Amino acid sequence: MELSDSWELFSALERLKLLENSPPLWWPAYGTFEVVIGAILTQNTQWERVQISLENLRVRELIDPEVLSKCHHEILMELIRPSGLFKAKATNLIRLSRNMIEEYGDFETFSLSVDRDWLLGQKGIGPETADSILCYACARPAMVVDAYTARLLNAFGYEFESYDELQEWCEAGVRGYFDAVQLPAAFARFHGMIVEYVKRNSKGKIISILKLTEI
Repeated sequence: MELSDSWELFSALERLKLLENSPPLWWPAYGTFEVVIGAILTQNTQWERVQISLENLRVRELIDPEVLSKCHHEILMELIRPSGLFKAKATNLIRLSRNMIEEYGDFETFSLSVDRDWLLGQKGIGPETADSILCYACARPAMVVDAYTARLLNAFGYEFESYDELQEWCEAGVRGYFDAVQLPAAFARFHGMIVEYVKRNSKGKIISILKLTEI
């Protein structure tokens, strides 16, 4: 069974109401600097572990790029230890915060002005992290694709050779159904629905995924 395009998948997922108990645009603290931190902390770890680290940072009032840029490396390492790879992540977070302040002055200007190339030029930020920041922190029309996306589409017989190819397939079928104002939220929800669907069906058979379009 194949999908005609990504709009068919989007529509099927929408009918399942997967985000009913989630924040409206899925990622907690959408549109804030906290998303930037979370996008880096969630690399190679579970979101539950990231939430512990984020709470540690909230308690120390470090969810701010200027404050975080001045944080002592060893202190930050301990605060984000639950997220794993804490030495590298602490280094990358401090460096990114400093570069953000130097280049843009504050998070608000960053969110309005930053582009994908700038993000990809930062150490520790690859395509998925860059698009997560653009989509969920900056409210840009960037579709995040990940292992969940690839797994779901593989169940429909699709295989993609690169991140960009997978992203383009997901974006192409959806673009025509939303205007420029609506598209960022649509991509945010699309990614969130894919993640929620695959997580909930991770122990099921592929047939449960293939039946998705029959609903």
